[in-house]
Amino acid sequence: MTPNIATSDLVKQYADIRKHSEEICAPLEIEDYVVQPIVDVSPPKWHLGHTTWFFETFILEPNFPDYKIFDPQYNFVFNSYYETIGARVIRTDRGNLSRPSVSDIYKYRRYVDEHMKIFLESRFMTEAVEPLLELGLNHEQQHQELLITDIKYILGHNPLFPAYKSEGTLPKPDPGNTEMIRFPEGVYEIGFNGEGFCFDNELGRHKVYLHNFEMADRLVTNREYLEFMEAGGYTDFRHWHAEGWDWVKQNNARSPLYWHYIDCQWMNYTLNGLQEIDLNEAVCHINFYEASAFASWKGMRLPTEAEWEVASEHLDWGSRWEWTNSAYLPYPGFKKEAGAVGEYNGKFMVNQTVLRGASEATPPGHSRNTYRNFFQTNLKWQFTGIRLAR
Repeated sequence: MTPNIATSDLVKQYADIRKHSEEICAPLEIEDYVVQPIVDVSPPKWHLGHTTWFFETFILEPNFPDYKIFDPQYNFVFNSYYETIGARVIRTDRGNLSRPSVSDIYKYRRYVDEHMKIFLESRFMTEAVEPLLELGLNHEQQHQELLITDIKYILGHNPLFPAYKSEGTLPKPDPGNTEMIRFPEGVYEIGFNGEGFCFDNELGRHKVYLHNFEMADRLVTNREYLEFMEAGGYTDFRHWHAEGWDWVKQNNARSPLYWHYIDCQWMNYTLNGLQEIDLNEAVCHINFYEASAFASWKGMRLPTEAEWEVASEHLDWGSRWEWTNSAYLPYPGFKKEAGAVGEYNGKFMVNQTVLRGASEATPPGHSRNTYRNFFQTNLKWQFTGIRLAR
């Protein structure tokens, strides 16, 4: 956040980001707000409440004298994983929360937003609070992406395949042949450097040595992934990690998430409803196992996160989160912040794999080439794709 930013600009930035979350939910029916099909997907109303709880808990309550908590029970309901803050509803039970109602949560948002506006215009909004405010706004933007991802899962697993929106979509043009961009061996620097916001896991800019490598100039398409499927990709153990092959057998896996074989044709559930697969579109909703197996089938591999960041200035990225072959680990010098904020990223640096880039669900202004997203290797509900390297 720019030091000494004008109060009016700060209030507008806060209001605009908060408004966008509600705009994402505008097409929903009331019933859609409560559904939790799997543990990884949170009900939309929980996202709206949790992001509001963040501002109330970390900014208003400790920094705004005489602020009155909207509802003391909400700390138990909307705390996500902050052990420092206390007990919480376990993640699998978020879909059981028929109360507070959707209207209650929107009242909660109005209440906190009104008090935040007063707070931001008061003498209590000091420079010391700015980092927390900026973290809160970026946290809300993260949940805006999760909102779209979770809404798609909720509607995409409804037997009626209802559309989230009814916008017309044009077929993607043929991307042509893949060109491999060459990068020479050498010492490079990665990590955040400069002005503006970043998460703590991006800090610690450091040198890495890379051998010669090549990176694909575009993402893998549905056409190419369908070729992998038709060539027996899901039945040939040779291309899979052992853990990935176990996943294939246990889940009878044979296609990306949201693909359905109907009347001898592959169909794809999109935010616009069930549609014929666009063969020229970048493949989406595949997990690390599938991405690695496809790369092996092509005689290539996934890039490391260092290779991806070095190459990023020469790539057209941003439509899919791109799997890398890197474990999510701390950069040199990484330190957890004291208190609850220190739980934000560091505690997840185990059994996770890094994704780089952004996706069509990423809100404007929330992407950069140093951003380190991370998920477990079996997850595929995020907007994930494949870029090849060798």
